[in-house]
Amino acid sequence: MNAFRSVAFVLTLGGFAAAGGCRVEGVEGVGEVERIDGASHAEEAARANGVELGSGVARLMRGGQAPASVIVTLKGSADLSASKALATPAEKASFVYRALADQADRTQGALVGWLSAQGAKFRAFHVTNAVVVYDASPALVRQIAARGDVARIAIDTPFKLSRPEPGPDAVRATPEDDAVLAPGSNIVAAGAVQVWEQFGTRGEGVVVAGQDTGYDWTHPALRHHYRGYRGGVANHAYNWHDAIHAPIGGGSNPCGLDSPEPCDDDSHGTHTMGTIVGDDNAGNQVGMAPAARWIGCRNMDRGVGTPSTYIECFEWFLAPYPPGGNPRTDGDPTLAPDVINNSWGCPPSEGCSGQEIVPALQALHDAGVVVVVSAGNAGPSCGTIDDQPATISDTTLSVGAYNHSTGAIASFSSRGPSSLDNQPGPDVSAPGVNIRSSVPGGGYSNFFSGTSMASPHVVGEVALLLSADPSLKGNVDEITNLVRATSTGKTSTQTCGGVSGSAVPNNTFGYGTINAHAAVSARLGN
Repeated sequence: MNAFRSVAFVLTLGGFAAAGGCRVEGVEGVGEVERIDGASHAEEAARANGVELGSGVARLMRGGQAPASVIVTLKGSADLSASKALATPAEKASFVYRALADQADRTQGALVGWLSAQGAKFRAFHVTNAVVVYDASPALVRQIAARGDVARIAIDTPFKLSRPEPGPDAVRATPEDDAVLAPGSNIVAAGAVQVWEQFGTRGEGVVVAGQDTGYDWTHPALRHHYRGYRGGVANHAYNWHDAIHAPIGGGSNPCGLDSPEPCDDDSHGTHTMGTIVGDDNAGNQVGMAPAARWIGCRNMDRGVGTPSTYIECFEWFLAPYPPGGNPRTDGDPTLAPDVINNSWGCPPSEGCSGQEIVPALQALHDAGVVVVVSAGNAGPSCGTIDDQPATISDTTLSVGAYNHSTGAIASFSSRGPSSLDNQPGPDVSAPGVNIRSSVPGGGYSNFFSGTSMASPHVVGEVALLLSADPSLKGNVDEITNLVRATSTGKTSTQTCGGVSGSAVPNNTFGYGTINAHAAVSARLGN
């Protein structure tokens, strides 16, 4: 953590509406550490007002560290329950988007106006009712904590992507990797090829999404599947968003900041998207649903993200808006994806200990968008599903990793139950060991392992399901239950959370290993 020059704090205003627009303003004179004798009084006042202080916030208020970014959550939430009665995904997403934006407008105005008067630099969200304040001084945080409209303050801490696979230096494609190996053995094991052959569906009519290190959209396996590429012409508006506006990981970035087109500064994202849709039409069939269209958001700076960058991507997915657009007024919820891949995790130690991401997940669930998440790479001990969003069981579909060559669970795959809500997990398991997929520059690599590699298989399975039966779109719980129920039950010798490994589901494999063919067959009555 000492590699980072500053820490960010998130202000939570309560509920899952977000503070208005995409407002960023300059700030001056917040570079020095200041120590104030009245800090303890400010802490007492904050708690008396019911303001929850996340880890490290009290220390910041005392002047015990340099200025840091914070997420401020506000009090008050939008009622999204009416979305259940709406028939189509577009209707659901439009209702949720408008309800959250209106709630944010009602509750965030006073704080936003005050921050502007202070010369603070900030960004207001609506997918969660929060405002991230950048490089906040101890004095500014104490003043925020004294406000009656604030529910929680948390640090917006940078966190490096956790992965058991080799780092970027090890993903260079070798001649063997570049050989045509179609379709991939992992794609066969997950049941996708049987779906293609028996039902003739490959993901047509479905939009998938990912938030990751970015994507090499010109890769032969990805270019023709990108929603922003039609007839040889690229249009990135509403199809790509870059949430990296300032350096997070330190040093220069090959993609720069606010990249106007999809760019991958690490290779992780290009690999995950390849597993969902990858097919170069020349034999490299590395993806589960090659006829689906994809959109993307960069949430990490060379593998380092923050709670606020994750939230920003979720907000963009709910209602994509063009570069430079106002998230609250220029978003188009009819362009929201059907399913999102999240091959990343945010631990409690880095700011994801409260409700920062929870409201965003609930909003997308209510909008009819399936959120698939990797379970984490902290196994093999029990209770190692530690990081959000995988710990938020009710609104996500979490995925563990197994070796499709041997049938064994991957040693690194996190085991349940969830450390946040104590619910069993993962939901299911998918191939996640030595997965061959696309890497930036047009090549392929099978060096990648991790639950990051497993979750894209489930995104592809969902795409095949929705393509086979479009009436499923928007029915998140029904889709999740179908994926679980049609997985191949697997047992384990490991008992976790009081659940025997001989039971199905268990806290090692979940409901078992995914079977896209069984899922589509069950849905179509075959």
